[in-house]
Amino acid sequence: MMNQEVRSIMTKDPIVANINQTIDEVGDIMMEHRLQQLPVVEDGKLMGMVTSYDLWRASREGHGSDMIVKDVMTRKVVRITPKDKVGTAAELFADRRFKTLPVVNLDNELKGVVTAFDVIRCAFKEEYPRPILYQEIFDN
Repeated sequence: MMNQEVRSIMTKDPIVANINQTIDEVGDIMMEHRLQQLPVVEDGKLMGMVTSYDLWRASREGHGSDMIVKDVMTRKVVRITPKDKVGTAAELFADRRFKTLPVVNLDNELKGVVTAFDVIRCAFKEEYPRPILYQEIFDN
């Protein structure tokens, strides 16, 4: 399982933010989709990540809601490629305490995202291919 390629568990075509969107617009998107972080792209290329913490910090510092994403996003982002192993993602999640890793090709084009939850779900399904909670629902 840890030797599978990340592309087998990543979310393709993730919801993204644009560098010129306002923090209010991005906050609304994050709330609507219950997300805590979004890749920030421009012309399909990864520019950074914006998190709910970034938005909270901007708000706390008194910045206006018309402030744009490129002013609050994190630019130095650890990223992986579709061919990297699930184990690599797991190690990064454990070591760096990331929640989401952007998946990019060699041209830095965003191809997807992989989350710590994706890795947990993959490991769980490997060990327990059939649901173990609420099993009576699935046995009928």
